[in-house]
Amino acid sequence: MNDSPGWATPGSSPSDGEGSHGTQPPAGGSGDSKWSAEQPPPGQWSSPTPGQTPPNPQQPPAAPQPGAGWGAQGGGNPGGWGNQPQAVKPGVIPLRPLGIGEILDGAVTTMRKHWRAVLPITLAVAVVVQVASVLLQKYAFGDVVLDQSSDAPLDEQIDALGSLVGVSAVDGFIQLIGAIVATAMLTMIFSRAVLGHASSIGTAWREARPQLARLFGLTLLLGLGSALVFAVLVLPGVLAGQAALAALGGLIALGLIVWLWIKFSLASPALMLEQATVRKSLVRSSKLVKGSWWRIFGITLLTGIITTFVAGLIVLPLTLVGGLAFGGGLEGMADGTGTTSWGYLISTAIGGIIALAITMPIQSGVTVLLYVDQRIRREALDLELARAAGIENYGTTTPPTGG
Repeated sequence: MNDSPGWATPGSSPSDGEGSHGTQPPAGGSGDSKWSAEQPPPGQWSSPTPGQTPPNPQQPPAAPQPGAGWGAQGGGNPGGWGNQPQAVKPGVIPLRPLGIGEILDGAVTTMRKHWRAVLPITLAVAVVVQVASVLLQKYAFGDVVLDQSSDAPLDEQIDALGSLVGVSAVDGFIQLIGAIVATAMLTMIFSRAVLGHASSIGTAWREARPQLARLFGLTLLLGLGSALVFAVLVLPGVLAGQAALAALGGLIALGLIVWLWIKFSLASPALMLEQATVRKSLVRSSKLVKGSWWRIFGITLLTGIITTFVAGLIVLPLTLVGGLAFGGGLEGMADGTGTTSWGYLISTAIGGIIALAITMPIQSGVTVLLYVDQRIRREALDLELARAAGIENYGTTTPPTGG
């Protein structure tokens, strides 16, 4: 038994715990959610495919036989390592606990098989973000000059610094909105790809739109929380004029922020796919990550390294070409005089668009598949996924006949 609220079918009405697909919490549990008197058995899923009949709730899956292997049972306790039959794979991943290679492969496979839905979303967001960035750099950053000479009046330096911070905040806000919209829609596409179902841009938008405000709140809360942790641990040393104390506080803040960020890294897919509130999505992520922090940290770090490397391979050559051709060469790039020319800005923006279009779905896909993987390991989500994909007799074993 588990206290999982289930995975709400994309596009269904939001649920805050009452009557949600899942099981009653065990006796002595926290009791922080309201559960109806009659609950379906573990693993029941309301299929998103019209016309499918859910299994009889009074007939739970038969217990697997000893040594059944990965493919013959659900959940995170495989029945036999030595003799593993081919796992059921209705979509981009097999329905069993995943390895890091399978998670990365699932993300790339979704991009390849469902590119008609993925590519337009990431391209549209990347174009908007890069166009806004180019305009800000051309017309806003170009007018902000920080005079570093000691003769410059203090009020002028403060005004210039304030303008720079304001322009950077606008640029960051535009990027944040674009990332939230892309993440929400890509999450829905990946959730369907796991079942082997295709998605359209319109479908992804309709399913993601009801949770956009909550996803924005979640992202903003995590960002503000990180800033608060950093300020509390670093500012005392800065105000006291103690560089060593400030540095120590910065190291502690960095470690704490990383720990919290991984702890709540699965809150976004939990919020979108379970249609949960911000608070409940944070609680769900904490429960799913518990005991697997280092594994999720390693996969997240590796994904970040891969996407950064890929982005660098795309952006750096175009940036160099733009600087040499339109930015006054290496000298102009070094002193910053050529970084506001149209040719340089456009060439770097093209590199940024291509890089975002490739790396954004990989990062979103890995997060969604990590969420699915953790739920398979802890809550036998593969049983629900198999039923939703229309796979019959999954989770049961057929006694051998003949002999």
